[in-house]
Amino acid sequence: MALPVLTAEEMKAWEAATWAAGIRETEVIRRVGERLAAAILERTRTGESVVLLAGRGHNGDDTRAVVPFLADREVHLVHGFKPAVAATELALLLRSGRRPALIVDGLFGMGLNRDLEAPWIEFIEAINGCGIPILAVDVPSGLDAATGRPRGAAIRARWTVTVGAPKTGLLESTAWDYVGRLEILDEVGLLVRPSGIPRLHSNRDGEEPDAWKSDLWWTRDADFTGFPPPRPVASHKGDFGHVVIVAGSVGFHGAAVLAARAAAAARPGTVTVMTPPDAYSVVASQLASVMVRPWDPTAALPANTSTVLVGPGLAGRGLNAEHRSCAVQWWREFPGPMVVDASALDWIPKPAPPTGAIRILTPHPGEAGRRLDLSAAAVNAGRPAAVRALADSTAWVVLKGHQTLVGTATGPIWVNSTGNSGLAQGGTGDVLSGFIAGLIAQPGLAADPQRTLRYAVWEHGRAADRLETRGRNWTAVELASEVGR
Repeated sequence: MALPVLTAEEMKAWEAATWAAGIRETEVIRRVGERLAAAILERTRTGESVVLLAGRGHNGDDTRAVVPFLADREVHLVHGFKPAVAATELALLLRSGRRPALIVDGLFGMGLNRDLEAPWIEFIEAINGCGIPILAVDVPSGLDAATGRPRGAAIRARWTVTVGAPKTGLLESTAWDYVGRLEILDEVGLLVRPSGIPRLHSNRDGEEPDAWKSDLWWTRDADFTGFPPPRPVASHKGDFGHVVIVAGSVGFHGAAVLAARAAAAARPGTVTVMTPPDAYSVVASQLASVMVRPWDPTAALPANTSTVLVGPGLAGRGLNAEHRSCAVQWWREFPGPMVVDASALDWIPKPAPPTGAIRILTPHPGEAGRRLDLSAAAVNAGRPAAVRALADSTAWVVLKGHQTLVGTATGPIWVNSTGNSGLAQGGTGDVLSGFIAGLIAQPGLAADPQRTLRYAVWEHGRAADRLETRGRNWTAVELASEVGR
């Protein structure tokens, strides 16, 4: 169900195989135009002005193909054949008194393999500077689809709608400011299973790719149809696990509360928070459906504990070597799943214990960098490699940030497709780790950690997207209430 992340060469091979199979190029372009028009209509209102910048190649063809489907918009088609002429035409439109609601960039596509000349650079900089939202078709013009770097200059899009599958360069950290939010037009009539490049669908729903070339896979909404599965009608809380959250400290008690609320939203059978004694009262006073007890590192875990989450808010000065040793012992010996987040990521040794128990690390780039002795920027510059290195031999890694990654030391790495910049605030990571723990505590979901972790990340981002559509600022407290709805 997920889509492979393809190189530009693989994408071209897919297109060539499609035409060789007898599928008409004009029909695919028409379908792309129809789907692309839907994306434009979604972002504009009836009667508003839309400017289409269409170049010579297939990107321009796809952009021109939207015109028949925009009957209730005021459409201005600017042919980007000569930069000086196109720049003059765009300048006249911007001075006409009717400010466009959207610019659609179809100047250059993934075939760009040279640095842009000065007139093109000036034109692209003028487009970027006009202050109008830009939707890029396939690849922001000027961006190298292989490296994710601008070839002199590149369109800074708010959205990029790419055709068929994500291209490798669009996921590079260097491309993020140009790509904006990445969306995929994945059902446009291209050949489903061309030879010589990765297949696009697994043989059985939910099955991990086997013998496919791509290491990176783009998560789609359809991957979670019917997931989590319905609960048996005669269920009781003992069927769905007991998650213990070891979190919070003086000055950082909110992390424990957020993680606990998100864990409860995942609906495990029972949630217990263990927090240092000096944070107990403030944590317990904010939780109703969750049990709270002081954390005594010399005591055993509560009976029937199925999952342990350690880390959110464990940054207070009162924590000592005994607390750290307790977490390390669980890491090595606890037979159920264990999730490690935040401060506890600095406590846990490498490698993960070869016990067969599920171990999950959930770092942001800074935390990942501390474990790998790298800067956060270096982690972001090689995020898939960082996942492999963090995972050692047996752990699962959820590398947070833009397009959160889920993976292990081998096999596919999954790229999340949901979420927005509203998640860049304190507490949202605590919500994610709590939600993960609440899900993986349930035996039926722990049986498939790959899909469960991907779902947790996807739903966390989707909850943020739902909050963002309300058009007002929101907080991590609201996210903890929204996730899982």
